[in-house]
Amino acid sequence: MLTINEMLSMKKAYGLSYEFISEKSGVPLSTVQKVFSKTTSVPRRATIEALNKVFYDRNIVEYKAIHDFINGNIVCEEEAPYDPGVRKYNTAIIPSSNYEMFDGTTALKMNDNKKKTIDDYLKLPEGTRVELIDGVFYDMAAPTTIHQRIDGLIYAAFSNYIKSNKGKCIPFAAPTDVQLDCDDKTMVQPDVLVVCDRDKITRARIVGAPDLVIEILSDSNWYHDMVLKCKKYKSAGVREYWVVVPSQLTVLVYDFENNLEQKEYTFNDKIPVSIWNGKCEIDFKEIYEEIAFLLDK
Repeated sequence: MLTINEMLSMKKAYGLSYEFISEKSGVPLSTVQKVFSKTTSVPRRATIEALNKVFYDRNIVEYKAIHDFINGNIVCEEEAPYDPGVRKYNTAIIPSSNYEMFDGTTALKMNDNKKKTIDDYLKLPEGTRVELIDGVFYDMAAPTTIHQRIDGLIYAAFSNYIKSNKGKCIPFAAPTDVQLDCDDKTMVQPDVLVVCDRDKITRARIVGAPDLVIEILSDSNWYHDMVLKCKKYKSAGVREYWVVVPSQLTVLVYDFENNLEQKEYTFNDKIPVSIWNGKCEIDFKEIYEEIAFLLDK
C-alpha cells in the first residue's frame, strides 16, 4: 500500500487536484485535503485504501495526463519532470513488469545510471524491444491489435499516395531503427515514418531525422511519446509529427517545419499531410470504421 508521502509525490507528478482525487476515490473533498495536508494525524485505513485505488488505477492517472496534454497543460517543449535513476515514479503501478520502470516513460532500471550507446543497443539479446534516447533505454511493450491496425492502415495510405504520384519519399513501419541525431546515444523505432532523402536510408537503419513521424499512443508510454520523443523529434529536424491517441479517438498534429501550433483532430476528420502541402489526406473516419469492433474489447 502506498504511503501518504508516496501518494503526495504522485499527486504532484501527475498534476492531480484534490477535487479529482475526491471524485475518483469517493472520499469527501474535505477529508482528502486533511489527509494530504497531514492535519489528520492517523487517517482511517479505509480512507487510505480508497485513496490508494486512485493511484493504482493506471487508466485514471493516464487519462488525466492525456487530457491535460490535449488541453495544452503539458507541452512537448517542456523539460522532462523526471530523472531516470534518480527520481522514481510509482513502480507499484506496474506490478507484473520484469523490470522496474518509471511510469508513463517506460525507462528501464537496467540503465544503472550509466549512459548507454548504440553499441550497447546492438548487443541486446535478439528480440529485446527497446529504444535508446540520450543514453537511456526505454522499454517498448508489444503493440495491441488496435495499435497494429492503425499502424498498417496509415502506412498503406502513405504507400499508395507515394506510388500513385511517383514520389521519391519512402514510408516505413516499426520496427525500423532510426539513428535520430546521427550520434551514438539515440536509436528510436517510430510506429510509422516517411523519409524523402534517400541518402539517409542505409541497409541497417535510417540515419538522420525522417520527414514525418507518427506515434500511436500505448497505455504505458503516454509521456514517452507525447513529451520526451516529441521534443527529440523537433530538435532533430523532423518536419511533421503526429500522435494518435486511440483511447480518446484523437490525433495531435505538430507542423514543426512551419512552427505552427499543435492541432487536434478526431477520428471523424480527414487530416492533411503538411510535408505534401495537404495534397495527401488520411481519412480517420475510415480508420475508425476498421477498428471500431476492437474498441470495447
